[in-house]
Amino acid sequence: MTENIVALQMDPLSQIKVESDTTFALALEAQNRKFKLFVYTPDALSYVGGEVVARGCWVNFKDQAQNFYTRSNEVLLNLKEAKFVLMRQDPPFNMAYIAATHLLELLPSSTRIINDPKGVRNAPEKLLTTHFPDLMPPTLMSWDKLLIDDFIQTHKTVILKPIFDYGGNGILAITSDDPNLSGILEMYRKLYETPPIFQKFLPEIAQGDKRIILIDGKPVGIIKRVPPKGEIRSNMRLGGLPERCDFSARDLEICTRIGPALNERGLYLAGIDVIGDFLTEINVTSPTGLRTIHQLYNIDLAETFWAGLA
Repeated sequence: MTENIVALQMDPLSQIKVESDTTFALALEAQNRKFKLFVYTPDALSYVGGEVVARGCWVNFKDQAQNFYTRSNEVLLNLKEAKFVLMRQDPPFNMAYIAATHLLELLPSSTRIINDPKGVRNAPEKLLTTHFPDLMPPTLMSWDKLLIDDFIQTHKTVILKPIFDYGGNGILAITSDDPNLSGILEMYRKLYETPPIFQKFLPEIAQGDKRIILIDGKPVGIIKRVPPKGEIRSNMRLGGLPERCDFSARDLEICTRIGPALNERGLYLAGIDVIGDFLTEINVTSPTGLRTIHQLYNIDLAETFWAGLA
């Protein structure tokens, strides 16, 4: 039987950045709603005697920059006792991540997992967009050198990025006359098992990209992230500056198209990236942006998140 427990599968507490961490925002609001918070890291998941358990600690969070949590000693919790499990660890989306989704799928339906582990497993951020090719910029995913050369010659400047990394890691801009292309592809071969993604460079990135938050398939918040000077990546962890902005008609069209697909897959919380008129990513593993939206607009999307689950 489930209790009033929210289990947070997340990165170590020491890695929380209070001013911007979405997991922290969700945890604070869960506390406000009288949930007990149990925190564990993915490697603490176990399957024993037909049950899925995790070794972690009971945590109480405080909305302050220093000493922002207190914790109990480690205990073992049968996760079927939790009403909700939030999958909130950052990628890389590797076999360890996939194994965790399989274990969580064994929990009974009385424990709701957000996002749905099967949905997450089948929808890595840079691949789910391929279900909407007309919303994407021109895209190639391949190791085939002839296809790569043709794509780059066609589009002159392209963005190269790995499929399963996050936070702007491994993203490069390549031009058709770049003498380092062969070396870059060799480096990618050593770093990544999967073929890279090439996309036509969108000059609108100089003015920033948009991070749109969808909850239950509906757009509920938006920010613009402006890359620092001399940088093509707008991720805030890399120095991108958040600004207020409005939804465009194209933004809403994109959200209307992808919202039903998110709901079908049990992807209750998502963060999509839009550059100009194009959808570039659909983030469902640990989407961020709630704290920043709260700071810019005084809109608490953590309240929206939990209200939709009542």
